[in-house]
Amino acid sequence: MATQQQKATRVRWLILAILFAITTINYADRSTIGIAGPELTRVLGLTPVQMGYVFSAFSWSYVVAQLPGGWMLDRFGTKIVYFFSIFLWSVFTMLMGTVGFLTGAAALTTLFCLRLAIGAAEAPSFPGNSRLASSWFPTAERGTAAAIFNSAQYFATVLFGPLMGWLVHAHGWESVFYVMGGLGVVMSFFWLKLVYGPKDHPNINKAELDYISAGGALVDLETKDKNAPSAKIDTWSAIRQLLGSRMLLGVYIAQYSINTLTYFFLTWFPIYLVKERHMTILKVGFVAALPALAGFLGGVLGGVISDRLIKRGYSQSKARKIPIVGGMLLAMTMIICNYVDADWLIVTVMALAFFGKGIGALGWAVVADTSPKEAGGLSGALFNSFGNTAGITTPIVIGYILEATGSFAGALVFVGANAAVAILCYVFMVGEIKRFEFKTPVTRA
Repeated sequence: MATQQQKATRVRWLILAILFAITTINYADRSTIGIAGPELTRVLGLTPVQMGYVFSAFSWSYVVAQLPGGWMLDRFGTKIVYFFSIFLWSVFTMLMGTVGFLTGAAALTTLFCLRLAIGAAEAPSFPGNSRLASSWFPTAERGTAAAIFNSAQYFATVLFGPLMGWLVHAHGWESVFYVMGGLGVVMSFFWLKLVYGPKDHPNINKAELDYISAGGALVDLETKDKNAPSAKIDTWSAIRQLLGSRMLLGVYIAQYSINTLTYFFLTWFPIYLVKERHMTILKVGFVAALPALAGFLGGVLGGVISDRLIKRGYSQSKARKIPIVGGMLLAMTMIICNYVDADWLIVTVMALAFFGKGIGALGWAVVADTSPKEAGGLSGALFNSFGNTAGITTPIVIGYILEATGSFAGALVFVGANAAVAILCYVFMVGEIKRFEFKTPVTRA
């Protein structure tokens, strides 16, 4: 009786706040290259195609390291793997500032290699977010949780975009990397001190643990029984079965298309404002924050809408798909920018497009809903591999479009078309959204 009357703690929301803060730093570090890009292009004399390859370097290694990163999360747990991820990507970000001491091919090669290193170090981050969301949040709150940590990608620009623009203007492009990398190093130690699985957290009480467990949270995911035999995943068998699921494959392909919008915003958008719209880099730091703010608000709203639909009795499939499809329809409005000239109207349309993209960015909630409990890290890694392949293709494709046409018009059509592909995937390919179960065993003692 005492347990029933005990008021549940709300530790899960503290965990979510930490995830949000770390993911904000994550995306701020990713976007440093976009803010520094116009000045880097000038100082190093890079062509649009060369800059496209520099932008894409992060995602080459990020994608390749997804499966090893997911395996490490499943094998060693999120807390320790994620700590090393934060620490290393932050150190490599700081080292980006040293490229200013080099010239010519040496500078370009070092820039490319450091971006590769940052991508590899960041690989476990979002699968780790998904694992913690699965272990800490019941199904009816998971959409909001995933939307909040995912919306940090926009909040990073809202919070740090003006700061980074000012740093480039006042102290040179190198300062952006020193400041943001240093901040990440500090945050890595906060992570190590504050993050635990539900059964290990010193501040959670039984009422909260029972509540989240009854609601579908995988509370044992981050807890290792030292007396139990260690179960190992047959990685290739698991991958074959995951890729053989039409539902999961549809989710993976849709995430590639959605991330095309993300990587346009992270890489070419500041250059679009400078080159096509003739804004100063200082102004860009503030202007880019407005669509980012809209994306952040849309991202949080998308999760809230989805979870409220579940609480009102809608199926999990409808509750996830309605915001995704509606959001991607709004995202396609960015093509309108090809037909207007006023800066205020450009910013308004981009804000509307990224508001829609934010609403529709529920992929990580879907991953938390669908990943098999034996291989949550691996499933998240596959999802992130598909999604971040867009980080390879988007900067390069846009670079070639610019070199061929001298205009961003084709680039905006390319990005908008990918939003349409995401809609088609969720409407015609994904089907019912439910937790995937392996048909044959993939664990062995």
